[in-house]
Amino acid sequence: MKSSLLYRIRTLIVFFVIALLLSGITAFPIHTELKWMHENRIMSAIPLIGSWLDKVWKGVDETSRNHAFLFYGFDWLAFAHIVIALLFIGPYRDPVKNKWVIQWGIVACLGIIPLAFIAGPIRGIPGFHILIDCAFGVIGIVPLLYCLTLINKLQRTT
Repeated sequence: MKSSLLYRIRTLIVFFVIALLLSGITAFPIHTELKWMHENRIMSAIPLIGSWLDKVWKGVDETSRNHAFLFYGFDWLAFAHIVIALLFIGPYRDPVKNKWVIQWGIVACLGIIPLAFIAGPIRGIPGFHILIDCAFGVIGIVPLLYCLTLINKLQRTT
């Protein structure tokens, strides 16, 4: 039973770490990604999201041409995701001893929601995109809550 719990806990942590890394690393090539989407007319496939992505593309392209140094913030965003992902090595190795990391991750996922609803309108982000951002917190919290439940169960068995 203990090895089964440990396996499920580690699987959830690996899933969460991979999701964190992917969502962070994609910030590095933001101009290249949006340029590819623009050139392949992916943005026009879905009218509501497409018009927003087209607006984002124009802003990113103009920024790239005139103020590329601002993308340094994207680099730091990606780096932060990588560093946060590394934090989960602790609970992977010893879930009971490091369950505080899982609890911290849950709080961070919850924090996405007020940030999105406060900063989004201030920055002119459309409502549907704010909901997409909130989905990252909701999707992230599900495996972490289950992981915490399993860690608590593991803690009771030892």
